[in-house]
Amino acid sequence: EVGEPFKEEKAVAKYLRFNCPTKSTNMMGHRVDYFIASKAVDCLLDSKWAKAKKGEEALFTTRESVVDYCNRLLKKQFFHRALKVMKMKPDKDTKKEKEKGRAESGKEEEKKSKKESGKDEKTKKEKEKEKKKDGEKDECKKDDTPGTPKKKETKRKFKLEPHEDQVFLDGNEVYVWIYDPVHFKTFAMGLVLVIAVIAATLFPLWPAEMRVGVYYLSVGAGCFVASILLLAVARCILFLIIWLITGGRHHFWFLPNLTADVGFIDSFRPLYTHEYKGPKADLKKEEKSESKKQQKYDSEEKSDSEKKEEEDGKTEATRNSGTDGSGGERHSDTDSDRREDDRSQHSSGNGNDFEMITKEELEQQTDEGDCEEEEEEDTESGPSHVKS
Repeated sequence: EVGEPFKEEKAVAKYLRFNCPTKSTNMMGHRVDYFIASKAVDCLLDSKWAKAKKGEEALFTTRESVVDYCNRLLKKQFFHRALKVMKMKPDKDTKKEKEKGRAESGKEEEKKSKKESGKDEKTKKEKEKEKKKDGEKDECKKDDTPGTPKKKETKRKFKLEPHEDQVFLDGNEVYVWIYDPVHFKTFAMGLVLVIAVIAATLFPLWPAEMRVGVYYLSVGAGCFVASILLLAVARCILFLIIWLITGGRHHFWFLPNLTADVGFIDSFRPLYTHEYKGPKADLKKEEKSESKKQQKYDSEEKSDSEKKEEEDGKTEATRNSGTDGSGGERHSDTDSDRREDDRSQHSSGNGNDFEMITKEELEQQTDEGDCEEEEEEDTESGPSHVKS
C-alpha cells in the first residue's frame, strides 16, 4: 500500500510537469504526454532542491539520489513507465519500397560505372558494404533515442504501451504523465472570464455613469464596424464604375488591403492602387523585353570583342618579346648594308644606273684604284726627270 503524496513530492512533481520537456502521442486511444528519464534527472539537478540551504542539506546531490526520488513518485502514481513500439508497415508497402530502392540503386550503379569505368569492381563492392553498415548503425542509434529530434525522412510512427516492469531508470526510457495540475496562467484566465460574465449579467445594478459610458462605447464600436462594411461595398462599386467607363483598361482600387489578411494599420495602406491594362501597356512590356534582350546581346558582343582584343594583345606582346633579343644585331646589319649601298651608288658613273656590290668586290676595286694612282704618279715623275 502506497500512502498519499507529501507537499514536497507534489511540488517536485509539479516542477517536473511544467519544466521537463514533454511530447504528446496516442496511447490506448487517449492523448497523453510523455517525457524521457534522462531529461527529467537533468531538470531536477538544475532545480532549487539541488542547492543546499542554510542548516539543511540538498535534496538532490547525485543522479542516483534523483532516480531514487523519482521511483517514489512513480510508486505514488504521478507517472508510469511505457514501452515504445514501432508501427510495422503492411507487406505491400514494404515490397513497393524495396522495388523502388532496387531501381534507384540500379540507376546509381549505372551512373557510377560510367563515371568510374577505370576502377575495379572490388572497390565498388567494399564501398557499398561500408555504406550499408553505416546506414544500419545510424538507424539503430535513432531507434535507441526516441526523445532526440529526428529528420522528416527518417521519421517512424510509433505507439506507447504500458510496461510490465514499473521502475524508474536513468536513460532513454519513456514515462507517461498521470499527474496533470492546472497551470497558474490558465487558472487566472478562467477566473477573469468568470468575473467578466458575472459583471455583464449585473449590468442593471451598475452606476448610471458607467452604464452611459458603456452605451456610448458600444454605439461607437457598432458605427465603426458599419463604416468598414460600407467602405468595402463602396470600393467595389467605384472599381466597377471606372472599369465600365474605361472599357476594362483602368483598374482603380480604393483601400486595396481593407479586406486582406493583414494587421489593422496595414489594412489602410496604401490609400489606393491604379493599373493600366491597355494596348499601350502591352507595347511597353514588349519594348522593355526587347530592350533587355538587346542589352544582353550587346553585352555578349562586347564580351566577345574584349576577349578577341585581349588575345591579339597577348600575341603582339609575345612577338615583341621574341624580336627584342635580335634587335641589336639587325640594327647593326642594316647600318652596314646602308653604307654599302651608298658606296655602290657613288662608285657608279651615272646617277641612273646602280648595281649591288659585295664587300670583296669593293675591296678589290679600292686596291686596283690605289695601284692605278701609283702608276700614274710614276709616269708623271718619269717625264719630269727627262725634261730636267
